[in-house]
Amino acid sequence: MDKNMFCFQCEQTIGCSGCTGNSGVCGKTADTAKLQDELTGALIGLARAVDSTTAVSKKTSQVIIEGLFTTVTNVNFDNASIESMIQKVRAEKERLAPDCRKCQSPCGKTDEYDMQQLWNADEDTRSLKSLILFGIRGMAAYAYHAAVLGHEDDEVNLFFCEALFKIGYEENTEALLSTVLKVGEINLKCMALLDKANTETYGTPEPTEVTLTVEKGPFIVVTGHDLKDLQLLLEQTSGKGINIYTHGEMLPAHAYPFLKKFPHLKGNFGTAWQNQQKEFDHLPAPILYTTNCLMPPKNSYADRVFTTEVVAFPGTVHIDEKKDFTPVIEKALELGGYKEDQILTGINGGTKVTTGFGHAAILSHADTVIKAVKSGDISHFFLVAGCDGAKPGRNYYTEFVKQAPSDSVILTLACGKFRFNDLDLGEIGGLPRLMDIGQCNDAYGAIQVAVALADAFECSVNELPLSFVLSWYEQKAVCILLTLLHLGIKNIRLGPSLPAFLSPNILNFLVENYGIGPITTPEEDIKALQSGCVQ
Repeated sequence: MDKNMFCFQCEQTIGCSGCTGNSGVCGKTADTAKLQDELTGALIGLARAVDSTTAVSKKTSQVIIEGLFTTVTNVNFDNASIESMIQKVRAEKERLAPDCRKCQSPCGKTDEYDMQQLWNADEDTRSLKSLILFGIRGMAAYAYHAAVLGHEDDEVNLFFCEALFKIGYEENTEALLSTVLKVGEINLKCMALLDKANTETYGTPEPTEVTLTVEKGPFIVVTGHDLKDLQLLLEQTSGKGINIYTHGEMLPAHAYPFLKKFPHLKGNFGTAWQNQQKEFDHLPAPILYTTNCLMPPKNSYADRVFTTEVVAFPGTVHIDEKKDFTPVIEKALELGGYKEDQILTGINGGTKVTTGFGHAAILSHADTVIKAVKSGDISHFFLVAGCDGAKPGRNYYTEFVKQAPSDSVILTLACGKFRFNDLDLGEIGGLPRLMDIGQCNDAYGAIQVAVALADAFECSVNELPLSFVLSWYEQKAVCILLTLLHLGIKNIRLGPSLPAFLSPNILNFLVENYGIGPITTPEEDIKALQSGCVQ
């Protein structure tokens, strides 16, 4: 494949086929894309060095997870940082297999993989291997967040090595397909691990109303996903007269009891990640970028952007592992914030949103929900969830929620909810019709709710009056989709467009075996999906 770059891992890839020019739609340059390929090839070499083991050391796992996370869309745009990660991977392989580098008769067992072999493979092999690769990249994000909070799983860590090995050297279609579904199986364990890490550290989320008003005075906006970074920032800003506002996927932080106790965690600023360049432009406050779902900063506010963890942008200040947020705090005090309170709104004009309807909160009202279904007060549940993005067509999800029958309940999670989470849909039986379960990884909570309802009605999840209407953008959405397939969930609607890395044959397989289909119109899809009925 003779191109400047090749990348088709996100939904917005050029022409629904792949970014091949000097830069991708996400903003990464061809040089950055090539370095990410080199990093992936080095990770496959490292995985080969541990292939015969039954467990992976904590150090090796950390390197693999961090390396995979670095290649997720909209995480790291800094070539020097990626080059440093490549050297870290190579050093870890050298530690595991010190004799390979100086061997006079190399066997090639731990050689790095040339990603051009994958991009130039036949389309079905490329499609299956891409599903595996993009799935474990997304899963690495969840494993990373869990590890930050001190939670790891040996089976999850070992599977990263198994999957990387298969990407490089497995050619059998059946074996690759089996591994694709295993990504979904292991990701379920990984999401459960992160759910446990979050709740044991910060408490069980509880329904919480969050204001969109920004008070006058110094403040800091935190975007991304990392709750630990938010905790540390809240602790370091306590008593300094600086308010903290979440952005994007950080919104669900307001529902955790431990974080709610900080009075200067005030509210949520802005909407989803793709609006950052508009929302952050000329903002009189610094922004802390944690993990992914980020846009490259414009020159107008780049001096106010601070990165941490695996995030890096050229020219921005990076907060290292010591987690001293003094530069962010000093910038907030210097800028001073707004002179007067700013009454801001969501996309639909609402001035507040509600989050915290995790599986524990919803299932605490299970009797009410079951009674409402049996009485006919609730006719259907729609999980309208997933990533947001800039491509036209995503307003479908707003219209879907607006047009959903008044006796239906909307469950949502991830940043796609910003299309409609400021709408007031009313209540059914004292429960709100719109329930925000949390971040994208909280798809685990949605699954727990679905399984519990299926048990209560003594039926399968597919027999419930429950439909999945998903939006996707990047790799965490891929691993969640694979988890739903692993669980046998069928008739999922996916949009705004289908993944470019699905070959016709693999797409056909998913359609025939799981009923996956593209979104059409809200009217047609609501009508088609309202066919399940619990007696």
